[in-house]
Amino acid sequence: MGRPEKRGRFGEFGGVYVPESLIAACSELEEAFESSWVDPEFRSEYYRILSNYAGRPTPLTFVKRLSEKLGVEVFFKREDLNHTGSHKINNVSGQALLTKRMGKKRIIAETGAGQHGVATATAAALFGLDATVFMGEVDVKRQELNVFRMKLLGTEVVSVSSGSKTLKDAINEAMRDWVANVESTHYCIGSVMGPHPYPYMVREFQRIIGDEAQEQFEQEIGGDPDFVVACVGGGSNAAGTFAGFASKEHTRLVGVEPLGGAAIGRGSPGIVHGMRTMLLQDEFGQVSEAQSVSAGLDY
Repeated sequence: MGRPEKRGRFGEFGGVYVPESLIAACSELEEAFESSWVDPEFRSEYYRILSNYAGRPTPLTFVKRLSEKLGVEVFFKREDLNHTGSHKINNVSGQALLTKRMGKKRIIAETGAGQHGVATATAAALFGLDATVFMGEVDVKRQELNVFRMKLLGTEVVSVSSGSKTLKDAINEAMRDWVANVESTHYCIGSVMGPHPYPYMVREFQRIIGDEAQEQFEQEIGGDPDFVVACVGGGSNAAGTFAGFASKEHTRLVGVEPLGGAAIGRGSPGIVHGMRTMLLQDEFGQVSEAQSVSAGLDY
């Protein structure tokens, strides 16, 4: 998986589709990320946080009974064992470091299942940043524990009651806040979505998942896996995992979407949240509501 093309394009997808007031912020973030990502001091600090604070590397675990039931060897990459309970801390740690480098004092985020929100709240507490997390009203009700954890860490949680009251609408409100407070605030997007450089940046911060898994598989089992499977909601987990195996000729990469939110499998190209991507749309080109019993996958 290489770098995006001019203006943040991945083929026909990606790009920067934002109000004029955010163009400068996107350019500032791109410059900050590009310079930081090649800075040995920044990367050393980033990996130190992942090792000493987040708890990396996470193990690659052979799942014996499931393997016997399915008739294939199955291994889990245990991102749930990271501090805060998911892969989200990988990306948030990097973006929080960038926020400090850019001299901004406040960080905002969207969240669905609450994992990105908890990771953002944790990083904000670690780095001494003010934090606000936007969360759909439906998700607030079904993820009460994560809401409690965010508030416990000193983060303001804003319940979003517009639209479907889920992740899509939380993103809309977060973007409105960013427009209004762009000078002092960094928007910490948790998925491979949004205007450039977010999809590229989030993938790079998450690729440690795939790089670790590839190295662990080669050392412990030998060779390359036949399949690498990842769930796809906003896509950060899948993009980070696939990045470590994209060059493997005999490894098939499989993304699994919820039936009620299969934008890649059943959608069509369109523009939303600052990017050109695959969308579920109605006959008039309006974004359709996605559904899933799993909060965070209904994007």
